[in-house]
Amino acid sequence: MAEHVVVVGAGVYGAAVAAALSRRGAHVSVVEAATPAGGTSGATFSWTNSCGKQPRSYHDLSVAAMAAHRRLAAEVAGSDWYHGGGNLEWAGDDAALARLRAKVAGVLDYGYRARWLDREAVLRLEPDLDPAALPAEEIAYFPDEGWVDPARLVDHLLSVATSRGAELVRDAVTGLDVSGEAVRAVRLSSGDRLATDAMVNCAGPWAAGIAELAGLPLPMRNTRGVLVHTSPVAVGISRVVHAPEVHLRPDRADRVLLHSEEIDGAARVTESGEPDVPPAAVDRVLAAGAALYRGLSAATVASVRVGDRPIPGDGLPVLGRVARLPNFHFAVSHSGATLCVHAGELVAAEVLGEDVGDALAPFRVERLLPAG
Repeated sequence: MAEHVVVVGAGVYGAAVAAALSRRGAHVSVVEAATPAGGTSGATFSWTNSCGKQPRSYHDLSVAAMAAHRRLAAEVAGSDWYHGGGNLEWAGDDAALARLRAKVAGVLDYGYRARWLDREAVLRLEPDLDPAALPAEEIAYFPDEGWVDPARLVDHLLSVATSRGAELVRDAVTGLDVSGEAVRAVRLSSGDRLATDAMVNCAGPWAAGIAELAGLPLPMRNTRGVLVHTSPVAVGISRVVHAPEVHLRPDRADRVLLHSEEIDGAARVTESGEPDVPPAAVDRVLAAGAALYRGLSAATVASVRVGDRPIPGDGLPVLGRVARLPNFHFAVSHSGATLCVHAGELVAAEVLGEDVGDALAPFRVERLLPAG
């Protein structure tokens, strides 16, 4: 059993892996260069779902992960990070409707709960929606979906880990000492060196850089994501909503979170290297939200968050140990908010020598590496 494990990154994956390792008795050091949940985890729509995910192994992993969120929230008195309520989605044109019909048919074939609602049924769920913004019928409802507050989830998971002796090291990884087909130590920018029996790369969009320190290629195709947080506003939105022009969900303290593909594409990097989103793009996404929920016309923009979404080369998660460096493990993916609790348990179990069967087999990094 690995007695000391270094986890790189304190986002949703790093916190989940650290909590799972600590519960199993390992001594854990979580290395985070910035603020826990301050990177991608703090700039994610954090919709928990398996809505149209392919292949079947990815779908099944996501369904199990959704159940893990519900269990964890039920087990912890006063938990405030997980929110159910389902997801509503409708199309804006014939081509989009054809894609939505195919998605619904596909998930139903997998045994995933979905059903079609008409306008009146949707308004019973979301009475503040403007009826004129809804089609008369063919509005898809996925009742088992929901969302998490990633910062509060990370707070809980790190609290679990630190209460069992884990340490949070606020530093950056600059190197790895590798010999005899094992990582022996993690070197930090402060000059410190953490000797280790195993390490887990939970560095999100920076995971390829950490892997490179061990001589491991990790093909990534990260994308930029933008979220708009409103001021507190008297709008009764109770669940995730995917409308043609905007995606919405509740946010903490009576705020609303908005996202759109258009605003993702509008984000740019300034000459100083800082992310920037044109005000006109922010105004458009807020106006699209107000066209659905009239109360949002009174909202102002409280903040705009820009983050890099970590997406491995083929779009699927990279999880578990590396064959040629068996004490180096990955927990990297898009959909980390959905997968983190369940996948974190699987990765932690494998780190400590437990048999997880074939659960991680479709997601190992070797599928992305050159043959030979």
